[in-house]
Amino acid sequence: MEKNKYKDLVSKYTPKENRLYNGMIAFLIGGFMGILGEFLLNVYSYYLHIPTKEAGTFMIITLIFIGCLLTCFGFFDKWVNFAKAGLIVPITGFAHAMMSAALEYRKEGFVTGLGASMFKLAGSVIVFGVVSAYVFGLIRILLFGGQV
Repeated sequence: MEKNKYKDLVSKYTPKENRLYNGMIAFLIGGFMGILGEFLLNVYSYYLHIPTKEAGTFMIITLIFIGCLLTCFGFFDKWVNFAKAGLIVPITGFAHAMMSAALEYRKEGFVTGLGASMFKLAGSVIVFGVVSAYVFGLIRILLFGGQV
């Protein structure tokens, strides 16, 4: 079969995605995640009398825990199919990436399974996060002399 015929055949039967709908759903779910984060922040700071800076840490830990728990129970993948980037972009997506890799390779042992495979996706996120923070820190020092 010719390449052009094959491409036409594939494009004919490939389902078209509704980008506007997916974007709106991701925006709404991502906004809900922001509201949930603010709610947790307020609960920790006002009701439990934790300083706001430390309450932010507890809020992130709680969202990571919820993301990991939902991944373990198998709900997170189903919700991501609906919510798209609204659940993957926040910290819950990072937690899901690490937990799903840990669950997939747990039979291979702690070192070769969990330790080696857990950071396949998350490792690149960490590396690029650290490198970009270093580069932006250098830019800040060069532009503002370290004072902002």
